[in-house]
Amino acid sequence: MTEAVPQNLSGTRCLVEGKDDGTPIVLIHGVGMDLFMWDAVAAELRQSYRVIRYDMQGHAGSAKPAGPYSLADYVAQLDRLSDDLKLDRFHLVGFSMGGLVAQGYAVGHPNRVDHLVVVNTVYNRTPDERAAITARVADVRNGGYPASVEAAIDRWFTPDFRRDHGATVEAVRKRMLGNDLEPYANAYAVFGSADAELVESVAEIHSPTLVITGSDDQRSTAAMARALAARLPQGRLEIIAGQRHLTPLEVPGQLAASIRNFITGPHAARAAS
Repeated sequence: MTEAVPQNLSGTRCLVEGKDDGTPIVLIHGVGMDLFMWDAVAAELRQSYRVIRYDMQGHAGSAKPAGPYSLADYVAQLDRLSDDLKLDRFHLVGFSMGGLVAQGYAVGHPNRVDHLVVVNTVYNRTPDERAAITARVADVRNGGYPASVEAAIDRWFTPDFRRDHGATVEAVRKRMLGNDLEPYANAYAVFGSADAELVESVAEIHSPTLVITGSDDQRSTAAMARALAARLPQGRLEIIAGQRHLTPLEVPGQLAASIRNFITGPHAARAAS
């Protein structure tokens, strides 16, 4: 087993752990978070796989170039990392904004993605939903960021989890409030627009793809997940009952099992329903 020691490759902070000879799985975090949000999921997966997780551009220990940013920037970052780590083919898992990056990568690099899993990821927002994102980006730049973090925490966690796992919730709050605001705003703008870029092109993703969200996720909704899974040539759907947004933190064992079962199970070329 590889010891989990952070390293910096071409401006990207990453962790590589698990079985040295295992099939690689790359995990991409959500906007405002970092690679450590995957701790509990990675602990499950590294028993069988070589697990790679990294900080997206503009986040935590990775480079924070001047903006604006684009989805192509994030796809290029993952491509550089896969080259640096000499990854030929790998499984790719993206959460929230990371799911948009994962889709963009799968469109542009179809021969490198074995299985794709997108977790609590938006698809084809309405004009009103997109306008709300634009307004939140403006709020971040105009001093409203702390309040937006509190509103996000209310949306992201179920009430029971907030009551029983205060330390985890506080760690997320601390991570979010520790972001450098301009790089975060640049990343959040990509999060607000990238799904529009992908609406049609996701039909080009021929890797078996699992789309997962929580039944009670208020922004990455079950309806979005159903629409995305149906659009994908080999899309499958899983809705986790009673969950909101941060499924990698609330139900990491269940999420890891879903990823593992999907990767190892049979896949019919059909759209999910």
